[in-house]
Amino acid sequence: MMSTLSNAIPIFNPRTGERDGEIVPPSAAEITQIAQDLRAGQVAWDALGLDGRIAAMRRWADAIEANAAQISAAEMRDTGRKRVAHEVPFIVAGSIRGWCARAPKVIERAHFQGTSTVMPAVSYRTQLVPYPLVGIISPWNHPFLLSMLDAVPALIAGCALLVKPSEVTPRFIEPVTETIAKVPELAAVLRYIVGDGGTGQALIEEVDALCFTGSVPTGRKVAEACARRFIPSFLELGGKDAVIVTGSADIPQAAAAVLKGAVSNTGQMCFATERAYVAREIYQPFVEELTHQASKVALSYPDMGQGHIGPYIHARQADIVDAQLEEAVEAGARIEVGGPSQTLGGGRFMPATVVTGVDHGMRIMRDETFGPVIPVMPYDDEDEAVALANDSEFGLSGAVIAGDADEAERIAERLNAGAISIQDTSLTLYIMGDVEKTSFGISGLGGSRMGPNAMLRFFRKKALIRRSGPVLDMESLAEHNVSSHH
Repeated sequence: MMSTLSNAIPIFNPRTGERDGEIVPPSAAEITQIAQDLRAGQVAWDALGLDGRIAAMRRWADAIEANAAQISAAEMRDTGRKRVAHEVPFIVAGSIRGWCARAPKVIERAHFQGTSTVMPAVSYRTQLVPYPLVGIISPWNHPFLLSMLDAVPALIAGCALLVKPSEVTPRFIEPVTETIAKVPELAAVLRYIVGDGGTGQALIEEVDALCFTGSVPTGRKVAEACARRFIPSFLELGGKDAVIVTGSADIPQAAAAVLKGAVSNTGQMCFATERAYVAREIYQPFVEELTHQASKVALSYPDMGQGHIGPYIHARQADIVDAQLEEAVEAGARIEVGGPSQTLGGGRFMPATVVTGVDHGMRIMRDETFGPVIPVMPYDDEDEAVALANDSEFGLSGAVIAGDADEAERIAERLNAGAISIQDTSLTLYIMGDVEKTSFGISGLGGSRMGPNAMLRFFRKKALIRRSGPVLDMESLAEHNVSSHH
């Protein structure tokens, strides 16, 4: 039975298009109280020490796996995806255990101690002070995973967390909250709240640091709100990832990599491949091969356990992609296979779509698409390919596929993006815990959320400076200042 509350937000099933639930956001006063409770809990959480927090987080990983079936079922209803929904609880649990294993060395390396290089009687050491309360605003394309990507290292660092996922995909929150309750220490410092942009604005007013994953327009608003409060914001925003395919590339292999990068998860990934630049001498056979492979990619309908491409999670995104396609065709582009979206059983689906005859005057080559679409352009030489790939406001990631990895890597070094896959696409997935990357352009702001040092974003670094021996008087201080400059 649906609520009669005026602030209730409807939830729609992505596979049927039907309204099958709703959420009721907390009031601003309730969010303030939740934040106060979390701040109170953080004191004890920090006092547990690193070993105590790691022990609690490992117990939580076990609880997530024990409740994996319920979490997966909720995520399936949120996203309309089956395989990925089954994997997500285990990916999150694995991430928790990975951070628990890495954290001691990361924190040890961040501590400095020693003696002043200009005053031997002065020594120093580092104190790492966690932000008491960190806010997370996460998107709808990977509901549970992206709500935890920043939260896990922040929790291990000693912060309390207030998390607001997208109002489009909130069903996973209930079974995840059940796992949090299994670890009382954690339950005092980790809370999910539901709501839309208004709830996000209220959250920003209560926290000490903010992590946001989502669109550039919303990210800009978040950054401005955080700047007004003088709190740090870490933003992971949109992408318009380019792949360059050189004339020496293996055409079937390159086409397979480009197709995978474009249509996996219905293209609803920030690092999806959204532009392909192909050497003119292989352009036509490449387009034919890509079109052939794309024509074999099946929709996950009517059986969500079959096929490759699930529904759009958010029906509004289907409209955005359809509009880009329509405008491109009106301007002279050609759809070789696929598109536009189809309504099947009430859900919005789109086949793997290959578009040619495109140019940079079209939105499909400039704006984030976030759908299973790959526009393909020819280029005449390497300089042109690099210039085209770099002709974008975005700079999240990209790819180069060539006849050999050395050729690809040489070109990759010229691209303006934070992570470049070589001889494949979307390799960012496999190095999340290993190496840092920062976004170029409008694709993000703040320190890297990848690599072991991502945890250090959640500490303020304090220097404790000790003098040994007598304090210098004014005359001695003047003499020291003179001598230290010679």
